[in-house]
Amino acid sequence: MNLISEYKCFDGMQGFYSHHSQTCNIEMRFAVYQPPQTRSKAVPVLYFLSGLTCTEENFITKAGAQRYAAEHGLILVAPDTSPRNTGIEGEDKDWDFGTGAGFYVDATAEPWRSHYQMYSYVVKELPALIASHFPVQVERQGIFGHSMGGHGALVCALRNPELFKSVSAFAPIAAPMQCAWGEKAFTNYLGSERETWRNYDASELILTSKYTSPILIDQGTADKFLSQQLMPEVFERACHSVEQPLTLRFQEGYDHSYYFIATFVGDHIRHHAATLCQ
Repeated sequence: MNLISEYKCFDGMQGFYSHHSQTCNIEMRFAVYQPPQTRSKAVPVLYFLSGLTCTEENFITKAGAQRYAAEHGLILVAPDTSPRNTGIEGEDKDWDFGTGAGFYVDATAEPWRSHYQMYSYVVKELPALIASHFPVQVERQGIFGHSMGGHGALVCALRNPELFKSVSAFAPIAAPMQCAWGEKAFTNYLGSERETWRNYDASELILTSKYTSPILIDQGTADKFLSQQLMPEVFERACHSVEQPLTLRFQEGYDHSYYFIATFVGDHIRHHAATLCQ
């Protein structure tokens, strides 16, 4: 693991790192915020998954989350959104597929399967790396994210309730099998057999998941992607059908941007702290 840079922030330390990922078979980057409490003890850890076109820096520099992480004593970890510079032909062709758009799946189709293993990276390799280098309480981990990352956070939590004790999302792609973004990504990463896609669709997973902790979702009403790409109402209906605790808040006038995230990130960190910091 290599330290790229670090900065004091709210009496803690914000660092940016890189390492060679065996899972993705390439150099990966991630950010870690260590709150001041880590100088004396291990603390819970909260992972944030960013959306399309983002890197490990967007959430860290725009959301203002460190203030709340320091208040509650949570380590924040933000990985990159995909492998980069893999040499795969066409990886930089589209903004919504390939570089910056790993969709947090384990690709099974060629040529993507050789590097695009973001699901296993987030649920296995990265938590193991964080646990070996930072003072985290490994039994107290949560995950949240935005848009594509909101989709990823829900999927990772629903498939791994023993690992992620808390989950929330900002404007998640809640039913990717039913929207253009999801269909494009899943077809190319996973192949044309739609049945295999269910493993990465939160609205499908919730029907059989053993996840029981309350879920928080914030969605802006002025989000231009709301009706065609995000579909939170599909996830809401699925949660209702299995009596999964869900708080879905429609925030009047907010869009899909980090201004929206920055407004409500304190609520989300408090949501996670209520479970992780008991």
